[in-house]
Amino acid sequence: MRMKIAVLDDWQGVAKTSADWSGLSARAEIRFFEDAVADEDAAEARLEDFDVIMSMRERTPFPASLIARLPKLKMLSVTGARNKSVDLKALAARGIVVTRTEAGEDGSATAELALALMLAAARRIAAGDASIRAGRFQEGIAPGFTLRGRTLGLVGLGRLGSFMASYGRALGMSVLAWSPNLTPERAEAGGAQWAAKDDLLARADVVSLHMVLAPTTIGIIGARELGLMRPGTIIVNTSRGPLIEETALLDALNAGRIIAALDVYNREPLPADHPLRRAPNTVLSPHLGYCVQENFAVFYRQSVENVLAFLDGKPPLRPLTDGA
Repeated sequence: MRMKIAVLDDWQGVAKTSADWSGLSARAEIRFFEDAVADEDAAEARLEDFDVIMSMRERTPFPASLIARLPKLKMLSVTGARNKSVDLKALAARGIVVTRTEAGEDGSATAELALALMLAAARRIAAGDASIRAGRFQEGIAPGFTLRGRTLGLVGLGRLGSFMASYGRALGMSVLAWSPNLTPERAEAGGAQWAAKDDLLARADVVSLHMVLAPTTIGIIGARELGLMRPGTIIVNTSRGPLIEETALLDALNAGRIIAALDVYNREPLPADHPLRRAPNTVLSPHLGYCVQENFAVFYRQSVENVLAFLDGKPPLRPLTDGA
């Protein structure tokens, strides 16, 4: 009997065209899923008969509770170099092979989207687009503001934050940066001036988040931090939704105190009835940061290679580990 392979969360329907599946389809039954599951019960119902699951980033979590409900699972292939939504210990206890892929670009895709969101928020592009489509023109569109001469505050100055720093400087912005372990010397090397967290939030016209989600960074921007920002400050988040306390963010948006340009959310896909969909002063994109052709081509090509190696009985080509 041929193995059954599930390709999950192909929300944009790009999996089939991003790799050569012929070698794998000749040896296994492959099913592509373009919609997300609502909960763990739905995930079990969908996946309980599959031997191999190929997932896209962290779109479907695999906690120990779900892994225990998938008795036929022998291999899990994830895209990207790390995945905090996968319980590696539970998978290892079952002897399930777990593999990863490389990225197809250097992180500039997400940084470029952060730049796009910043510009869209500053110039009210989303509101303007909606007005045009509704048969209006400039009516009701609040004036935007130029970024030249303004201050960009970066919470996190790793690879993506450094890209964003260079974009800010190119626009003629002053660039500040803070993270828990950032030093003035490292900030300067990354193209920014170090500032204390509260000082950065109080001075910045735009705050852009570039932090890894961890227990210590959940809610790193909460009601207190949002309260330090001047009225009209733009906050950009292309990292992870839980970095910002959602309730506090909604309160600040509904009060008209800040503008939010978001690509990530606490729950994805964002539920149809979520209050963020109705919140004013927002620019919202559906987690498009890494969704570029260069990434998908590498993600799916290497995922296919990983599964073929597994079917051949070879050691994992790209094992996923805690240190990956």
